[in-house]
Amino acid sequence: MIGLYEKAKRLLPAVLVVCAMGITAGATSVVSQTLVPVGDTAGIELFAPGVVVVKLSEGNTPAKSAGLQTGDLIVECNGTAVTTTGEFQALMQSGDTTQLVLADETVVTVTPQDNGDGTYSIGAWIRDSMAGIGTITYYDPETGAFAALGHGITDGQLEDLMPLERGFLIPSSVASVAKGSVGTAGQLVGEYDLSTQIGTLEANTATGIYGVLNQAPTTEQTALPIASAEEIQVGSATILSNVQGDMVEEYTIEITAIRDTDDGRDMELKITDPDLIAITGGIVQGMSGSPIIQNGKLIGAVTHVLVSEPTKGYGIFIENMLSTAETVA
Repeated sequence: MIGLYEKAKRLLPAVLVVCAMGITAGATSVVSQTLVPVGDTAGIELFAPGVVVVKLSEGNTPAKSAGLQTGDLIVECNGTAVTTTGEFQALMQSGDTTQLVLADETVVTVTPQDNGDGTYSIGAWIRDSMAGIGTITYYDPETGAFAALGHGITDGQLEDLMPLERGFLIPSSVASVAKGSVGTAGQLVGEYDLSTQIGTLEANTATGIYGVLNQAPTTEQTALPIASAEEIQVGSATILSNVQGDMVEEYTIEITAIRDTDDGRDMELKITDPDLIAITGGIVQGMSGSPIIQNGKLIGAVTHVLVSEPTKGYGIFIENMLSTAETVA
């Protein structure tokens, strides 16, 4: 669920859904690069350049009759630009037949229906933004560039990436943890000061979110060399994660298999650290993006959890994230 505003703070359990698509390993040489592994959580706010249709109501609705589909991005209504759900809903209240312009310049005509209480709707659930908590994977001190999550942000109703017009990172601390258990994904619950933005988002992609930090992260980690996919080995490794307050700690894991796929599941992981298991039960929502370190090198980031066995999950190769980062840059 998306968190709600509460006075000056927002509680944001993570609902940053994985997009099953990736970048081919080895697309770029990254072995000579050094980056700072971060491991700190951040609040993430993402705003679309319009309103996204995330679900259609049951039955014969105006939206279906007009040919609207889930994933459509509505940017204009009868010549008026639409940027928020509130704007769109207000424009529908005349009940008049309306022309909607989609992001791909398709034009559809829709006639809102009377709900019986003096309000009008078209029978579609729409969204203009998303918010959640995730983990920053790395930071480049030379450019200020960062990457986080290791997977893209999608709406829970959609498989497509949420379109990005603008977005921000907000400093966070972990207020509590809902532990993961067999059949139930756990999650970190963050607490934020909404008056501060520590970074801006430039891209929401299948391999993570990318942007620029306004300030260096508070982590005390030093820069590490980057490992190529060929250097990564089955065996022991560590992750950096922020699962209590604002502390980033190093925890032991085991890399149990190298898969080298194109869906962000390049490595199979198992949490072995008893302290982390005691706190979280394993991998939980909000830990996505936790940097993985092996033999003194940054090798990737945590991306998925196996709900059937929460101590196990997957990670993405760091070189796949960097391949995307170069394209974004």
